[in-house]
Amino acid sequence: MKLSRRALIGFGGMGMALLSLIVLLVPSSANAATTAPAVKAAQAVPAGDGPPGFWWGTDSFPVTVPGSAPYSMPYLGGAYGGYIGMTGNWAYWLGCSGQEHFLAFSATNNAQAHTNYVTYHRGVGSGAYWFMGGPGVDPHYNGTTSEASAWGARQAARALADIANGGGIDYKVVWMDVELPGITPARDNGWNSVYTSPCSGVVKQSYVPTSLDRANFNGFASYIAAHSAYKIGVYSSAGVWASIFGTGTDSLIPNTYEWTYEPETTNYSGAYPYGWCLDHGAGPCAQFFGGQTSSSPNALMWQWSGGGGVTNGIGGFNGDLDTIDSSRQG
Repeated sequence: MKLSRRALIGFGGMGMALLSLIVLLVPSSANAATTAPAVKAAQAVPAGDGPPGFWWGTDSFPVTVPGSAPYSMPYLGGAYGGYIGMTGNWAYWLGCSGQEHFLAFSATNNAQAHTNYVTYHRGVGSGAYWFMGGPGVDPHYNGTTSEASAWGARQAARALADIANGGGIDYKVVWMDVELPGITPARDNGWNSVYTSPCSGVVKQSYVPTSLDRANFNGFASYIAAHSAYKIGVYSSAGVWASIFGTGTDSLIPNTYEWTYEPETTNYSGAYPYGWCLDHGAGPCAQFFGGQTSSSPNALMWQWSGGGGVTNGIGGFNGDLDTIDSSRQG
């Protein structure tokens, strides 16, 4: 999701009024020609991501997918290979005001990905992620690993309820979005600071032990495993992951599916990736975290355009373009 440097910076000064409008909003076909830059007719367009088993897809805020079913990947060609939407957000769930009070979900993109998967057997279908709160925004924070684990489990329970209420998902990985968004009320989502209350925005302790962060992570993962048939995955980047979990034992997640967002490009029509590397495979290449690399069996997804504060202009702000390796997901 990468809110501060991927989704929200693209909005500039439009603020929460636009966020309120964009939740569950899908641009109409009438607006598509004016809100998204067109690929020049003379420019070669790829037939789809490769090698075999790889798909292109989108996540979060709406991106206009052209035509009728079976749907094609916008701007790039090939099949529309999947959509991952925000099923919930800790700050939204707790009723906090501020920039984090929103959901990044497109009902239309979700349905299009689902149709491609179930009817035409293309892509991975619809998926979901939860915008995760760290120990420092736990309403019952007491500095213990047991409470941090319980907070993770409570978030997981809400995530599963949201997924069920939305009709379920095709892509059987529930993603934890672990990031430092830089927006209110908790600019680090409670991973590195403890707040006087979840919604206060007031830091009372500028330190969270990595053991508590990991307990929170483990609590979410364990609840998903015990109460559903879904697998667990995490969205983050190498730098953010290390800033939260360090580089020791608490940072290592060799058996967890991963979705990274670095590196990236604004030149989505000219430097699109082949497999795990930009520029048609020439590089630079996707950087995973927690002890994993792109050759690891649990490296599944890469958000290669639309994040990091580098506006690609898709949809009038930033459109998230992803690579998904469907051959690795069991």
